[in-house]
Amino acid sequence: MVAAAGCRPGTRVDEDSKTKVPAARPLSSAVEIKAAYGTAPLPDDPDDPAIWIHPTDPAKSVIIGTMKVAAPAGAVVVHGLDGHLRQTIAGIDRPNNVDVEYGFRLGAETIDIAVATERLARQLRIFRIDRTDGRLQDLGGIPILRSEQGEAGAPMGIALYRRERDGAVFAIVAPKTGPRDGYLWQYRLTAAAGRPTATFVRRFGRFSGSTVREENEIEAVAVDDALGYVYYADEADGIHKWHADPDHPDAARELAHFGRRGFRGDREGIAIYALKDGTGYLVCTDQLEGDSEYHVYPREGAAGNPHDHSREITVFRGRADATDGLEISSAALGPALPSGAMVAMNSKPMNFLVFRWEEIAAAAKPPLRRNGVAVARN
Repeated sequence: MVAAAGCRPGTRVDEDSKTKVPAARPLSSAVEIKAAYGTAPLPDDPDDPAIWIHPTDPAKSVIIGTMKVAAPAGAVVVHGLDGHLRQTIAGIDRPNNVDVEYGFRLGAETIDIAVATERLARQLRIFRIDRTDGRLQDLGGIPILRSEQGEAGAPMGIALYRRERDGAVFAIVAPKTGPRDGYLWQYRLTAAAGRPTATFVRRFGRFSGSTVREENEIEAVAVDDALGYVYYADEADGIHKWHADPDHPDAARELAHFGRRGFRGDREGIAIYALKDGTGYLVCTDQLEGDSEYHVYPREGAAGNPHDHSREITVFRGRADATDGLEISSAALGPALPSGAMVAMNSKPMNFLVFRWEEIAAAAKPPLRRNGVAVARN
């Protein structure tokens, strides 16, 4: 495995940001977790990771990430679970975030896809994932946000959703800027003449807008396919929850707004550790210089109210610098990652840190649950 990279003093500041990332708290009460390893470093800014799970051999799963710079250097990259860089697809014009989905219908085939937001090209970039080795094939771009001007037409965040009842696949996109109501855009992904296409279906999502902070936006979006919910981080004002299905009778109503206290930096990457019984954990990043923190909430909500996620279960940190993108898988990913993994963007070393979920679970008091293993919970 590639050795974990240690965080060095200072942080690479995103050129978009006018606000310095807050320093980590030296006396923080967050539980300290050590990364299992770091991926091979990239030559330029990483941003967002996604985990693709191999259909027959989980140890052959891969980490797909973005290198967030303008073309020709901008790229989508693939690391193996050993941390080594397997593939680089360059020439992507500032890819921000990326997500994966399974079972997308492309003509007579059913394939797995990775979709990245290509910000400067104002489009989604679609990749076919080879089910034998996880390598990507570029299927081209789909223009989106075409009615918007300036940064309101620049896609950043993305999460994919596969509707259980009919297998329809949707992309939920967060642009660089947006209004207080209707910040997120949702598109249905289909295929025509052998190529992916996108059809706009709705706008939704509340946003706090301007605050006493200099800047604010929505970038991090995560979908819980199994339960049908989408979560997104209003960077200065908490986590929001909505139905992911645009046809749900309650699709126009916000279901929850939580995680509003206890953060010092921006609320960045969101990820879900999903257990088969519908329980699990929602994890949201507090972006801090040198040692970002991760806040954990109950996926299932509270007794009698599945939309009450207000209880913060634990907070942990793992020496990742100014984490932006975050991904979690609860699947067993081979002998080295038997209970799944969390992957966190690590800014200054320009790589991703990989954490074993069983080590995160064991460090919490009381311990968290992990796939197939029931332990004490409060």
